[in-house]
Amino acid sequence: EVQLVESGGGLVQAGGSLRLSCAASGFRFDKYAIGWFRQAPGKEREGVSCITPKDDSPYYADSVKGRFTISSDNAKSTVYLQMNNVKPEDTAVYYCQADLYAPWVAAHPIYKSNCRGLDYWGKGIQVTVSS
Repeated sequence: EVQLVESGGGLVQAGGSLRLSCAASGFRFDKYAIGWFRQAPGKEREGVSCITPKDDSPYYADSVKGRFTISSDNAKSTVYLQMNNVKPEDTAVYYCQADLYAPWVAAHPIYKSNCRGLDYWGKGIQVTVSS
C-alpha cells in the first residue's frame, strides 16, 4: 500500500520556522519526484517545492524562494520541507505528492516542476502562521 504521511505542521508565529516531513512507503522512493503543494482557504492549490531523485535544481515557487528548503533522505524514504521566516500568507494545508520521475517533464512548457500531481498524495497537514 502506497502511503505518504505528513508530519510537523502546526501553529507558528510570523518570522519563525517549521519543518515538515513526508514519510513515503509502498513504492520505489528513488524513482519518484516528491514535493509539496499547499492550498489555502478560498485559493487554488499551488505547487510549493519539488525534488527529483537526482536531487539537482529543486523547484521552488517564487513565493517561497529563499525561505523554504526541500531535502530528501533516501535511507529513510523521507522528504523534508524546512520553512524559515514564515509569513501569514504561508497558512495553508500542505500536501506531500509523488510522481514517477520523468526527465523530460522539467523541459515541458506546461509543467512548472517534476511534481505534476498525478500519482500519489498524502492526506495533508495544517500549517498556520500567526501575525
